Amino acid sequence: MKRIIGHIFSPLHHLGFFLVLIIFQPIQWLCYKLGGYKAHKSSVDIMNFFLLIPYYFVFDFISFKNEQNLPIDRPIIFVANHQSMYDIPPLIYFLRKYHAKFISKIELTKNIPSISFNLKYGGGANIDRSDKKQSLGEIMKLGQRMRDNNWSTVIFPEGTRSKTGKMKEFQIGGIATILKKAPNALIVPIAIENSWKMVRYGLFWLNAFIPLKFTVLTPIEPAGKDIVELVKELEIAVKNVVEKDLD
Repeated sequence: MKRIIGHIFSPLHHLGFFLVLIIFQPIQWLCYKLGGYKAHKSSVDIMNFFLLIPYYFVFDFISFKNEQNLPIDRPIIFVANHQSMYDIPPLIYFLRKYHAKFISKIELTKNIPSISFNLKYGGGANIDRSDKKQSLGEIMKLGQRMRDNNWSTVIFPEGTRSKTGKMKEFQIGGIATILKKAPNALIVPIAIENSWKMVRYGLFWLNAFIPLKFTVLTPIEPAGKDIVELVKELEIAVKNVVEKDLD
């Protein structure tokens, strides 16, 4: 039944999602040109609020739980598992006060309304996965911007999305590189549950009545910790939530 209802209402979801992207393309441009970073970021935050609404068109519900008292006067590296593209808008919107930036494939900076513009001018890192030198340089520049502006970043250390909800091993590369440039960053794990179920039948035919859950877990101070042990600690913390009742 969930699958059938999801298939019926998926076109409505896609139409709503696409319209938001189309409408905010000129809004982003205008905000960036007239008001710079601050105005542009506000437009992106508002856009991502509206991008959450089409989730409900297929009766998928979002729960974002953050009971941590996180600072806004130091960089934060949010480390999360990754299950689908529908992880992104809730993270941008609910982490908006932390100025969370993403590491994205450079291919996404072209030809996608609103998304490409934000990736180009929003302050994140756009990497060419076939060019390790370019990728490293971009991530280091992101780390420097985080340190200079007390920005944050969201890293998906699995490398690729999980299509079954079962987590892949966390890699140390991105976290270690950013810590070199922003050694005062706080590490905060986030557990994402069930977004893979939303797209289990593909991106076009969505599943309905899926509770998407985002849980901000206990922060970890990286100072004095071995990077390998630190990343494993993050992986275990997230896995304990994500896979506790995986079906």
